[in-house]
Amino acid sequence: TSVHTRRAYDQALHHFLAWCCTASGVEEFNRAAVQRYARQLEKSGLSASTINVRLTAVRRLAAKAADRGLLAPGLAAGISSVKGARVLGTRTGNSLTVDQAERLINTPDARQLKGKRDRALLAVLIGCGLRRSEVSDLTFGHIQQRDGRWAIVGLRGQGNRVRTTPMPSWTKAAIDRWSKAAPITAGRVFRPVNYRREVTGEVLLPQNIMETVATYGKKIGVANLVPSDLRRTFAKLAYEGRAPLEQIQLSLGHVSVV
Repeated sequence: TSVHTRRAYDQALHHFLAWCCTASGVEEFNRAAVQRYARQLEKSGLSASTINVRLTAVRRLAAKAADRGLLAPGLAAGISSVKGARVLGTRTGNSLTVDQAERLINTPDARQLKGKRDRALLAVLIGCGLRRSEVSDLTFGHIQQRDGRWAIVGLRGQGNRVRTTPMPSWTKAAIDRWSKAAPITAGRVFRPVNYRREVTGEVLLPQNIMETVATYGKKIGVANLVPSDLRRTFAKLAYEGRAPLEQIQLSLGHVSVV
C-alpha cells in the first residue's frame, strides 16, 4: 500500500522488462531467466539492497501471475526460489542523543516564519516518531486532547493502519507558534514557505521534509540524517525513559515489537 514501495516496484519491473527485451536467449519468464538477470545485477555494481528490491519485485510479479492463471505454479515457485544478494553487516542508521536532538530542534531560526515551521516539523518527528509521509499528511484535525493530554488521533499510516500517538507538550507548543505565525488553523499542518516569507501551497511533500532534516542535520554535524533516524531517536529516548515497549510499538505504528 505504500506509495514509495509501489514506485520502487514499478521502477524495478520496468528495468527487468527492459533487460528481457535486450538480453539474448530470453524466451520465457522462468527461473533460468531470473537467475541470469540476478547475475547481471551483481555484475553492474549495484548495492545488495537495490538488487534485492528488484528481485523482490520480479518474485512478486511471478506470484501474481500464478494467482491469475497466467503462469504455471511450478514456474512461479522456481522464480521465487532465486536467491538475492547477500547483505554484509547491518545498517542501523543514525540515532541522536538527547543533546543532539535538542540542538537539532533549536537550530532553525525561530525569528523567521520558515524557522518556526521547521522547529515544529522537527519537534513532531522527534517527539511523536512519525514517518515523513505521515508528517506530510498531518492535519490540525488530527491533533486532539485525550484524557487531558495532547495526541495525534486517527492518523492513517503504513499498511493503511490507523493509530493514536501521544504528543508531548513541547511539540504542541512548537506547532502553536508556527500556526499563529503562519497563520493557519485548519487543513495540513505543514505548508511550503516562499522566499517572501509567505505560506504557499497546501502541503509540504515528503521529499521536502527529507531535505529539511538533512539540512539541519549537517548544521549540527550529523551527515546524511534522514527522517527515519528521528524515528529511531524517538524510540531510543522513549525506551531510555522507561516507556513500555508496547506503547513505543503503538506510537510508531509497528505491527510487532520484534
